[in-house]
Amino acid sequence: MTSGTHQKHAKLNKPTYGQFHRNEWAIIGTPCGKIQQLSYQLIQELKNKYRMAYVDADHKHGDEHSELPANPENAMEAGAAFEYTDKINFHRFDSQASYDSYQFRVQFNNEDLVLVNGNHFKAKHQIVVLDPKKKESLSRKLDRLTDIQLILRTDEQEFPYDFLEEKLEDSRIPVFHINEVTRIASFLSQAMEKRRPVLKGLVLAGGKSQRMGQDKGAISYHGVPQREYAAELLDLFCDQTYISCRKDQVESMQSEFPLLADSFDGLGPFGAILSAFREDPEAAWLVVACDLPLLNESAIRQLSEQRNISQLATAFNSPVNQFPEPLIAIWEPRAYPVLLQFLAQGYSCPRKVLINSMVELLDAADPTTLMNVNNKEEMDEAIKILNR
Repeated sequence: MTSGTHQKHAKLNKPTYGQFHRNEWAIIGTPCGKIQQLSYQLIQELKNKYRMAYVDADHKHGDEHSELPANPENAMEAGAAFEYTDKINFHRFDSQASYDSYQFRVQFNNEDLVLVNGNHFKAKHQIVVLDPKKKESLSRKLDRLTDIQLILRTDEQEFPYDFLEEKLEDSRIPVFHINEVTRIASFLSQAMEKRRPVLKGLVLAGGKSQRMGQDKGAISYHGVPQREYAAELLDLFCDQTYISCRKDQVESMQSEFPLLADSFDGLGPFGAILSAFREDPEAAWLVVACDLPLLNESAIRQLSEQRNISQLATAFNSPVNQFPEPLIAIWEPRAYPVLLQFLAQGYSCPRKVLINSMVELLDAADPTTLMNVNNKEEMDEAIKILNR
């Protein structure tokens, strides 16, 4: 490196992951059996609201079982490196590969909240249990207590240990009893609501409009260029709205809204959505195409109000073919790595991503608002409908 300003790798906006997930909570300070019991109770309390996951270690097996058994009961015991089992009610993958945070984050991407046995693993946020049985063990794991959010007292220990005081700089950290499961679940639910991804808008205006013969985003159906009209609609529901365009359009395109040039070139709308997530991977993106002249505030409100943040996206069913409409949709932050995975497999169709992922699908209250205009004949028809 010859210059102090030289940067070897591109500077990217990184999602605020922990070891496993954005929203992960380690429960620490009590025996593993109690952590497991409390985690299961919390999962039961919250399962109808969030997709939950649990991380723990196998307490039945250790290094003493590292040798292969004489009569293996499954492929892993026989020496396989990977095994998939359809358990009818769930799917199980067993692997001998070493996992770290990079692989864990992919595996847990579909979940909303991850509970972690803090006796064995670190996590971004911590719930500390005051259990004298684990007092000494907890005192040796103070490096794991980076963001204590909740204290759980027990009948045996009402107040925090002296060695916790410097970790508890915020005296407002709530203290519940470990048996107040519903109250703990409510605390987690409120924390999740505070972490609800903000909604940003993206109007896709980077197409070449070859079938139309003119820039579709510049056509005026409502007295202003359609891309501006669409951006104004989105801005009613979003924290910030951008106009997506190609790099070669930046100098010539005039807009009251900030332009977001494609950083994934040659991929059409797929690349535009990826470019938005590259700009802000923590936001959810409300994406609309600029060729929807009948789109109105009611349609965007329906999409926004019925948004399901537990899914990869919320989208309308197409009134034409009943497939998801990827370009009138809200894409949640969890969609970013999934889009990249599809791209790595050679697919750049956002509709294919929706068809093969967990999504919230809506039927538009007024299907005509989803009318797509790609040529002169369709444009004339849209103008007739608007003039009725």
